[in-house]
Amino acid sequence: MRLIFVRHGEPDYAKDCLTGTGRVQAECTAKRLHNEKIEAIYSSPMGRAKETASYTAHDHGLDISILDFMHEINWGARENAEGLKYNGHPWTLASEFRSDTAEGKTDLPWKEHPYFRDNVCMDYFTLIGNGIDALFEKYGIIRENGLYRCKKEYDGTIALFAHGGSGAVMFSYILDLPFPYVLTSMPYGVCSVSVINFEAQPSGTVIPRIELFNDMGHLPVVAAEKLHFEK
Repeated sequence: MRLIFVRHGEPDYAKDCLTGTGRVQAECTAKRLHNEKIEAIYSSPMGRAKETASYTAHDHGLDISILDFMHEINWGARENAEGLKYNGHPWTLASEFRSDTAEGKTDLPWKEHPYFRDNVCMDYFTLIGNGIDALFEKYGIIRENGLYRCKKEYDGTIALFAHGGSGAVMFSYILDLPFPYVLTSMPYGVCSVSVINFEAQPSGTVIPRIELFNDMGHLPVVAAEKLHFEK
């Protein structure tokens, strides 16, 4: 199976929709994906993601299936937890966590560190992980003990339109990479296209491999240069 992941176009966050530039980006993305043999299109329930997906869905003659769990993530201190620095902003805390690890100030695994252990964003990490597993199971890919296994053959391509935060959680979970490292070392821009290829091995194990990441070559030059790394 191939999974094409697209971040939404330039947003109007207040109205949860695309700006004029964002609509141009979404149209360019649909043209970029025109020759992909996409068999199903999924989207976050949020307006900016659905609007971005609508251009590709129309071009392929497909409906959009909504995945509520791919809603953009939130953050902040859990109830009864002490306040987090930077209001719990995961991207900023991820940078601090990596600095503290490099400087020997902490040897805690990232999930056990207060920056993330006490952060509401971890609720989304669990929610998205469970949701992704349920989605993949429909295509015969089962997660067992942290690894994927192939239960039935599926050689098609599906596309998922979502957000910077929920997408980062997805990449972290699927690729088994520490979330702080994905947040800091794997930023991707608006309407960028990334592809994960799930290759079945003779043993039945499925290895998710990055085929493409953060491709923005289909966007107008000005838009491609304007990467949005925030929420």
